[in-house]
Amino acid sequence: MNKNYNWKQLSSKTVFEQSWFKTKVDVCQLPDGRIFDSYFTVEVPDWCNTIIITEDEKIVLIKQYRYPINKIIYELPGGLIEQNENPMQAALREMQEETGYTSNNIELISTVAANPALQSTTAYFYLATNAVKTQKQNFDEFEELTIELVDKTTIKELLTNNALQHGVQVGAIYQALLKLGWINW
Repeated sequence: MNKNYNWKQLSSKTVFEQSWFKTKVDVCQLPDGRIFDSYFTVEVPDWCNTIIITEDEKIVLIKQYRYPINKIIYELPGGLIEQNENPMQAALREMQEETGYTSNNIELISTVAANPALQSTTAYFYLATNAVKTQKQNFDEFEELTIELVDKTTIKELLTNNALQHGVQVGAIYQALLKLGWINW
C-alpha cells in the first residue's frame, strides 16, 4: 500500500438533503493519480447508545421495529446527538427518554466509526451502572418501543444466538460485559 494514503477531494456535490440526512457524491484523486469519479457518502449526525445496568444487575434493552429490515429487534437505548450537545448529555437524555432510567455512574467505554466506508459518523457508547427507574418514558414523535430487562445469562444467549441485530452495538456490549467481569477472554 502506498505510504501516502490520503485522497484529495477534487469536487463535492450534495445530491440529497433533508432534515438530518445528506448524501454527497465526491470526485477524488488517489495518491497514485487515479481519479475516483463518484464516491458516495452519507452524512448523519453522531449518535450515542448506553448499556444500562440496573442495581440488581439486569441490562435494560429496548425492542423496536426497524423499517429497513422489517423486524422488531433488541437494541441499546440511544439516539442522535443534537447540535451543540455533548455526547454524554445526549446519552443521559436518551436513556431517560427511552427507558425512564437514570444513573449517577456513567462512563464512556467506546467510540467507533459507524460505517467508515460510507460515513464520517461517530457512535459513542456509554456504560451506566446502578441505574434506577425514576420516571416514565418520554418518546420522540415516531418512537414506539418496549423495555426488556435481561440477566447475565440471557444477554450472553442473545449474543451467541445472533439475536442482537444492530451490528455497531454488539462490540460495545461485549466491551461492557468484559469491563463488568461478566465474561472473560
